Amino acid sequence: MLKITPYLGIFVVIVSIVGLWYPILGYMMPLVILILMVTSVSKGRWFCGNLCPRGSFIDFWVGKATLKKKIPGFLKSFWIRIPVFLMLMGFMTYRIINVINTQGIINQIGMIFVVMCLVTTAIALVLGVGISPRTWCTFCPMGTAQNLIGGKKYQLKVIDSKCIDCNKCEKVCPMQLDVHTGELKPDCIKCERCVDVCPTKALEFKA
Repeated sequence: MLKITPYLGIFVVIVSIVGLWYPILGYMMPLVILILMVTSVSKGRWFCGNLCPRGSFIDFWVGKATLKKKIPGFLKSFWIRIPVFLMLMGFMTYRIINVINTQGIINQIGMIFVVMCLVTTAIALVLGVGISPRTWCTFCPMGTAQNLIGGKKYQLKVIDSKCIDCNKCEKVCPMQLDVHTGELKPDCIKCERCVDVCPTKALEFKA
């Protein structure tokens, strides 16, 4: 992960709380969406593990109070993820259409983004404490979009001749993936914690 990653969580707090008084802060959300969509083309979910403010918040803030349970497998299913994506995107689009041609449209649209950020962060917080920090990330609409756009890019590679099956990589994986199996991992967030903890340097990322 990047050196700034642990500190980015403050932005989601600012948008979710301060944004209620200053809706213009809500426009950070579409900026974030734009950046993650651009990076997903070549690096999949790299943004999630390195630049996502909510990811930083739940990893380094919520992670201190989590029960650290196994993330339910059904939450990773596209039967859950696609409906959640369509529901949230549809609701946001509907609300924006309703405020077009009204007074104070800039602030009204900003508030829509703020409320979306607040609601999704609240869900992430509850799931993060009650199950595991990255539970929300398993079915996050933006994470799902990145998975579909570039999930096969910048994959984690396992050097079998060096792997000693110590499972240290899987213990530190925030997404609870089967790290050292060598299978395609479109939901890997490229945080590189597995790479850092591997005692034999058997893991590396390649485009």
